[in-house]
Amino acid sequence: MQRIETAGPVYYQFDQWAGADAVIHGVFTRIGGVSRAPWRSLNVGSTVGDDPQAVERNRALMYEALGLNSGQVHTVWQVHGVRTIVATEPLAAGAVLEQADGLVTDRPGLALVMRFADCVPVLLYDPTRQVVGIAHAGWRGTVAGVATSVVQTMREQFGCRPEDIQAGIGPSIGPDEYQVGEEVAAAVRENLPDPESLLARSNGAFQFDLWEANRRILEASGVTQIELAGISTARRTDEFYSHRAEHGRTGRFGAVICLNAGA
Repeated sequence: MQRIETAGPVYYQFDQWAGADAVIHGVFTRIGGVSRAPWRSLNVGSTVGDDPQAVERNRALMYEALGLNSGQVHTVWQVHGVRTIVATEPLAAGAVLEQADGLVTDRPGLALVMRFADCVPVLLYDPTRQVVGIAHAGWRGTVAGVATSVVQTMREQFGCRPEDIQAGIGPSIGPDEYQVGEEVAAAVRENLPDPESLLARSNGAFQFDLWEANRRILEASGVTQIELAGISTARRTDEFYSHRAEHGRTGRFGAVICLNAGA
């Protein structure tokens, strides 16, 4: 990934899309906002106890960094599930968010936005059909196949071919930091192929490799163009929020993807 510094927010772009005219995207850090500790500073999560005015200002700063604005955004109420919805228009002010963990659109200028703090951002782009998507993949969404849900929706709704889809697996908790219990290990064994290669024993617990799990899930869906950030949020709390490393007292960083209406 490429690290982009601005006068305000700092964000990352996937190498495969950096500089591309047709798609606008960014996985934002916690740097460059106005929130005070423990949400310092670019917190875009409204359910973590931060000042709502600070959150709104941070969101505006995030959009501005990409040349967007809050009037062209669609987002969802993330619930660690697998539902994917098709976004057709920006959310109206005060609109009730739909519960989902996947979003897709073919509308240029409509920005898809989600929030993260260890869960995996999966961004997708089909340059042939001109469709973008985004998924929020925690362990529950990962083992249930939220990435598959987004790819299937792109196929069914827009005729995308998986071999044309490009995917980016963004900054999220790394396998060395993600210790899980028997409940998670059992879900991995029940739902994912070759589960033991995704689970490593560590101090009486397991370490679950969310990165590799989502890469395999995408490949099983037919997606072969996959870029992995390889950045652990739990190890890099200087740049990212981490629910695990900061014991739940933290913010949320944003990920944005949008077809460029001016391309």
